[in-house]
Parts: sequence; C-alpha cells; structure tokens
Amino acid sequence: MRILTIMLMLCLSAGGVMAAEYKSAVFAGGCFWCLEGPFDGLPGVIETESGYTGGTVQNPTYEQVSAGTTGHMEAMRVVYDPAKVTFEKLLSVFWRNIDPTDGGGQFCDRGPQYRSAIFFADAGEEAEARRQKAQLEKEKGMRIATEILPRAEFYPAEEYHQDYYTKNPLRYHFYRQGCGRDQRLRQIWGAEAGGKG
Repeated sequence: MRILTIMLMLCLSAGGVMAAEYKSAVFAGGCFWCLEGPFDGLPGVIETESGYTGGTVQNPTYEQVSAGTTGHMEAMRVVYDPAKVTFEKLLSVFWRNIDPTDGGGQFCDRGPQYRSAIFFADAGEEAEARRQKAQLEKEKGMRIATEILPRAEFYPAEEYHQDYYTKNPLRYHFYRQGCGRDQRLRQIWGAEAGGKG
C-alpha cells in the first residue's frame, strides 16, 4: 500500500494525470481489517486504506473511535481505476462481505462505530447504492440496515492497522474465526459469500 500511495502522490504532483483517471469509494463494514482483502484481490483496485469517517472529531485515534464516542465508523477507502472496475462492482463486493441486516454493528464487533454504511460522493453513486439496496431487499427478502450517507472527511487509521491481514496473518485468522464473520456470511450469502482476505 505504501509504494502505491507514493506513486499516486508523485503522479498527482506531476500534473494531475491520475486524478482524472482514478476514483475512490468509501465503505464501512465493521472491522476494517476484514474489508481490505476482498477489495485488494479485485482487478482494477489500486489500493485500499483503513480509516475512520462519519463523525465529528478531527484526526481521531483508534482508541477514541473504538470507544464509540466520536461518531466515526471504522471504514475502508478503495482507490480504483473506473476503466477496469465499476462502482457497481465495488458495491457488489461490499454487500457480500458484510451482514447488511445488522444495524448494531458487525458480527462480534458491537456499537455504532462498527455499523455498515456506503458513503456516496455524488448523485450517481447514491442512486446506485439505493438501487442495489432495494434490489437485495426484494430478492433476498431481508430488511437492510446498511446506511447510505454523503461522503465525509476520511482519516487514515494508524499504520499498524494498514494491511493487517497480510502483516499479521495468524492473529487476523484467529480474530476473523473467533468473530464468526465467515460463518455468518455463508448463512446470508451462500456461495456468493465474500472472501477471507
């Protein structure tokens, strides 16, 4: 992630060529460690970054956000090439890696800081998020609690949270299994359930 970030910054400072080509999307789906892998493995995704968004505290720390008093949610920013992957596809991956019926958090992580949300940047993204939400409610017969909210300031999480699933694979696996994430995803989505990262 660090090399891609540096390359992106260099290209942006060299005339803004990449600014017009790459876009970003922001999703909250419980523990941000668990959203990196599914997006990192998607062709067209340039980088993922764990962070915090949706609250009122500037430059929040993990300790502040996890206490549930900042209004922020743990979130994931996905930088992608829209010529290779669409926002619609990113949404599809997002849905299948969360429990959209749970409004009180995600899996074993409870509280407003772990709720699920899609943060839209424009009217087109909002319309697509609402379309997919309505379609899933109709097709799956479920009431979806995932919020659809306007994009807010995104604050990158501390470095030790970035790419956690690759830096600490044993701890990550233990957390994910202990949290019951994969079991619940299979209950909801069956063969469409998201990946483990």
